[in-house]
Amino acid sequence: MRTILSKFIENPTHFKKQLLQWANSYREVVFLDSNYYPQKYSSFDCVLAVDEFTSIKTDHHNAFEDLKQYQGQTKDWLFGYLSYDLKNDIEDLHSANFDGLEFPDLYFFQPKKLFILNGDQLELHYLRFCDDEMEADYNDIVNGSLYSEAITEITIQQRIPKENYISKVGKMLEHIQRGDIYEANFCMEFYSENALINPLDVYQKLNTISEAPFSVYFKNDNQFLLSASPERYLKKVDSKVISQPIKGTSKRFTESDLDEKSKNDLEYNEKERSENIMIVDLVRNDLSRTASKGSVEVEELFGIYSFQQVHQMISTITSQVENTISPVEIIRTTFPMGSMTGAPKISAMNIIENLEETKRGLYSGAVGYFTPNGDFDFNVVIRSILYNPQNQYLSFSVGSAITSLSDPEKEYEECLLKAKAMFAVLS
Repeated sequence: MRTILSKFIENPTHFKKQLLQWANSYREVVFLDSNYYPQKYSSFDCVLAVDEFTSIKTDHHNAFEDLKQYQGQTKDWLFGYLSYDLKNDIEDLHSANFDGLEFPDLYFFQPKKLFILNGDQLELHYLRFCDDEMEADYNDIVNGSLYSEAITEITIQQRIPKENYISKVGKMLEHIQRGDIYEANFCMEFYSENALINPLDVYQKLNTISEAPFSVYFKNDNQFLLSASPERYLKKVDSKVISQPIKGTSKRFTESDLDEKSKNDLEYNEKERSENIMIVDLVRNDLSRTASKGSVEVEELFGIYSFQQVHQMISTITSQVENTISPVEIIRTTFPMGSMTGAPKISAMNIIENLEETKRGLYSGAVGYFTPNGDFDFNVVIRSILYNPQNQYLSFSVGSAITSLSDPEKEYEECLLKAKAMFAVLS
């Protein structure tokens, strides 16, 4: 893939909408949007990859080794996802819970066409055999009209009723009291059967009200992810690896004094800080498996960041890696991310599997890309809607970290707070 065309964009915000509208006609689409959120390790304002040239699609069996070979052979831009259930490839774990979505466990593709927007500068990268389409595509994008039919025919149901949720959190607290785990992320699903939506319309609404820095519109034929994720899982730039787990959430308020109080309360909340430090320790341990000796560093602890829907507590952990380490190996040794599992990780994943009632699949997995030189960047799939129009099944899940300080009622309220944006765009 080579850069052939660079364009000045007069109205980047409007252009992004035109770009995605144009892209939606393709079978394979990955649109990653930072929403211009000011974060230290951003590489672009948005990137769009469309039209599969080659791809890998597989279940969890030997998935990381297959991905390692695919990435090593192509040495090109690759876009796709890692589902949570790839844990079964890494450890002796199993997933037997209900799955209404039926997504593959892993999918990546090498795109024919790639668009990278930074500020008002657009780069177009095309594979050589289709680069004669570039000018025509660009003209179609800028001259295209914005239209997305609003179809929303759904009835949302809750997989785990409140009383069952309270009971299950109680069982998790018993595991903590026995010393089986220190912390675990417990999730529940909201779903709709016979669901009819326009995925692009729903994504645009979700992205507008959330403006998250790791938002994603993903399409692979009959598989859609509409994500307003605020969380980075893992990024590699040259020899540096960055992880930014989120643990700690508080409500936003329209009144500035209440909003500031909520933010300050989060920063000094003993329970939230305890959650965060446990996951920071877990991430440090995970990164050390591929890091150069002594290079793991906590760059920021308990950082408080404000998003449209919530305040979040985010820590940043970094490491240095030798250039002999495969990028896929760095991911494999840290996956699934600590913020969505718990500590100790394997014990937490076993308990999660037993208490949850839905296969997580792509939820709490990761979406992102590899560059031709082996760098990568992946988000955490949270605050996201998953949809399979062939099955007419729609799903979104939310969760919270359970520790010895957890109050089941408050954990339930936190889950509803995290689900607020999804309910709003689907109502």
